[in-house]
Parts: sequence; structure tokens; C-alpha cells
Amino acid sequence: MTALWQVVVAIFWWVVHTLLEPIWNARWVALPPITGVAVMAMLVGAVLAAPREIIEGEVQRLMYIHVPVAVLQYLAFGITAFGSAVYLIGRDMRWDAIARGAATVGVMLCAFALLTGAIWGKPTWGVYWTWDARLTTTLILFLIYSGYLLARSIGGPNDEQAARYAAVIGLIGYLDVPLIHFSVDWWRTLHPQRIIFDPKPSLPGEMLVVLLLGFIGVFFLMLWLTLLRGTTEHLAQRTDRLRAKLDQLERS
Repeated sequence: MTALWQVVVAIFWWVVHTLLEPIWNARWVALPPITGVAVMAMLVGAVLAAPREIIEGEVQRLMYIHVPVAVLQYLAFGITAFGSAVYLIGRDMRWDAIARGAATVGVMLCAFALLTGAIWGKPTWGVYWTWDARLTTTLILFLIYSGYLLARSIGGPNDEQAARYAAVIGLIGYLDVPLIHFSVDWWRTLHPQRIIFDPKPSLPGEMLVVLLLGFIGVFFLMLWLTLLRGTTEHLAQRTDRLRAKLDQLERS
């Protein structure tokens, strides 16, 4: 049975390397133009293609950016939580680099979601900010993962103690995401009900198409930036290890 399992695992990794390695190696060539085209399509769709909303007017066009950013921050922080969990189990610093890179992008997306929400909220609610349940829990998420980045930055690239502390924050902090998602169901809020993950979408077809373009654009942007940041963190770890080895050689 053990031999059969080893064969299955070997076949699996052969398939993964055969199919995915060319894609992985082409990421720096393919991702920038794909991301540029997707983001441009998102902006053109939001500004020109989408119909004008009757009640809210032009400010409603922020939805095509605000909603994808607000949702895909969950994915970025999810990568951080997953990377943190795997790091705590295996102590492989590569997962710390992945988690840290994704957290940086997630914090950026969260800040942008709060900013666009405030700009959208002013003409709609009359104020830039209110202690609404969804807004408050999103702000808490921003503070949690900003704390994660701060805790991780205290140590060096290969500081395992700082990586462990940050990983705990990155893993537990993700518990705030369900609170954000279901806050409009559990509490009375000013924030509109969910318009995605709804079996009966309330948006017209044209708006749904533009919103889909927004998700595609933000997804590729998040993916590209996460890979860039994660790779940078991993290179910093390798550079730090090489520097430590050189110091040892000089002392010896």
C-alpha cells in the first residue's frame, strides 16, 4: 500500500510539474499585460459602458471597483491565513514569505475598500463614515493585518520567533472575515445587502457584466502584486541567509 501511495504521489507531482511549471515560469511575462488589459477593461466598463444608476447617479459607478476590492481582500487575507497555518505546522519560511506578501496586498485592498466606501457613502448617507457594523468590522480587519505586518517587521527576514507571532495573528485575524460577510444579516446596518452570492441578483444584466469585469481586473492585480511581494520576501530571506553564511566564513 505504501509503495502504491508513493507511486500515486510521484505521478501527481510529475503532472503538476509538467503542466504547471511552464505557466509558473511565464508568470512575469504573461501577468503584467493580462493585468493591464483587465484593469483597463474594468475602468472603461465602470466609467463608460455601465448605465447610469437612476437614484444614486454617477457616484454609483464606484461599485464596480469597491465591491471587487472589498471581496477579493478576503482572498488575499485567506492566503495569509493559509500560509500562516502551513508555516506553524512545518516551519518552512517560504510560507512565511507568501503569507507576508499576501497580507501586504490585502491591507492595500482593505484600505482602498474603506476609502471608496467613504467616498460613495458621503452622497448616499450624508457622511463619510459611520460606525456601521460592516464598516466597523472592516476597519478592525484592516487594523488586525496592519498589526500582523508590524509584528512581522520587528524581526529580520528569517526571524522565526517574529514569524510565529505574526502567523498566529494572521490565522486568528481571519475570523473577522465571516463577521464582515454576515454583518448585514446579523445586525441592522446602513450598508446595502449583499449583491453577489445571491441566488436572485438584483442588478440588471449590463451592470452584472461590468461588475464581473471588475472582479477579473482586481483578481489579476491582486495575484500579480501578491506574487511580486511574496517573491521579494523570499529573496530577502535567501539574501539574509547568504549574508549570515558569509559572516560565519569571515569569522572563521
